[in-house]
Amino acid sequence: MFDIDRWQEIFASIRSNVLRTVLSGFTVALGLYIFIVLFGIGTGLQNAFTQGFARDAQNLVSIFTGKTSIAYAGLQENRSVTLRNEDYEEILASDPEKIEYSAPRNNASYLVKYGKESGFYQISGTTGEEIYIENRKMTNGRYISPGDLDRRLNVAVIGRMVQRDLIKDGSPIGKDLNINGTMFKVIGVFSDEGGGDWEERMISIPITTLQQMKKGSDSLDRIYITYNQILSPAEALKYSDELQKQLKAKHKVSPDDENAIIVRNNAKNLGDTFQFMFILTLIVGFIGMGTLLAGIIGISNIMVYIVKERTQEIGVRKAIGAKPSSIVGLIIQESIIITLISGLIGVGLGVLTLSLIGDSLEKYFILDPSVGWGIILAAFFCLIMSGLIAGFVPAYRASKIKPIEALRSE
Repeated sequence: MFDIDRWQEIFASIRSNVLRTVLSGFTVALGLYIFIVLFGIGTGLQNAFTQGFARDAQNLVSIFTGKTSIAYAGLQENRSVTLRNEDYEEILASDPEKIEYSAPRNNASYLVKYGKESGFYQISGTTGEEIYIENRKMTNGRYISPGDLDRRLNVAVIGRMVQRDLIKDGSPIGKDLNINGTMFKVIGVFSDEGGGDWEERMISIPITTLQQMKKGSDSLDRIYITYNQILSPAEALKYSDELQKQLKAKHKVSPDDENAIIVRNNAKNLGDTFQFMFILTLIVGFIGMGTLLAGIIGISNIMVYIVKERTQEIGVRKAIGAKPSSIVGLIIQESIIITLISGLIGVGLGVLTLSLIGDSLEKYFILDPSVGWGIILAAFFCLIMSGLIAGFVPAYRASKIKPIEALRSE
């Protein structure tokens, strides 16, 4: 391995057979390059889908209502069903250990003014746990507190875009906004990367305050719940079905009515998404392994050709007393060196390509394509081993040929 003469022979052989070396090296480099780029794009697709489901809490259950489509219990169809505060309270009391976070919501669209600036914004009457439901991040100040709800305070948490539109100078904390003729003090600013500009143009206030502005109404537009993450997807779906049955029974809605009370559980969407991602991973993996296998076959074929081309050289070596083990070792060492250098080139080009792609393919649902070093090293090791085997088999056979037969070969 550390014989200087052998190394000199190897590099002399490489220099004298540039085309042969380039062809064998190109096969290895191309195989690794395509493997890395394919796996990276597959990871980018997974990242895009994961981010798409990270807009809100992944264990979210949304409850909202519509109109009945079936007459039931003496009541006519086309009847509007409305959620109320007591519905929310009963849900919390029915199975509290299955609930992680919860937030009722009452929405309104009001004119909001600050100084000379004004605009219509979506007002969300809610509780402090909305921050976890919506995956929001506070950039300044605080969110709604239980005290704000109990005292029905006129406080507001504004989205980043609201601050940009209305309060252009200085910190918005402590500033007064005129919301539909009522003054509210800004207590916080949030950002919502998953929701984008639309979510960041919302203003959240205590739900008790908004209901008071609506002449004491106790109606709710939606109820949001995140289920306890110790629940399996099947258990989570069963829980949301139980909530739907509970609400249908209370509001006298037919069990077969699909329009009056709607309960959407992200567990179902996540299950479908993970299944799709699993299939996608299998497809990308299959193609990637096929490419890697093609590289292995390619270098094997080339090594067979290389050894055949050097049959006379092997005969001369044996004729002057070279041992079969030294002949095999020389060819294997040359094979490994070519594979190693070519593999490093393929890895470098593959990683560089993924780095250059970056987020430029985001519109094609490919986000931050990358490959873990574990996968790269595993693929690299496979090619090194294939280079070793590809060199050993024909070299071993050639070393068994009698010198006179080797010298006669063409």
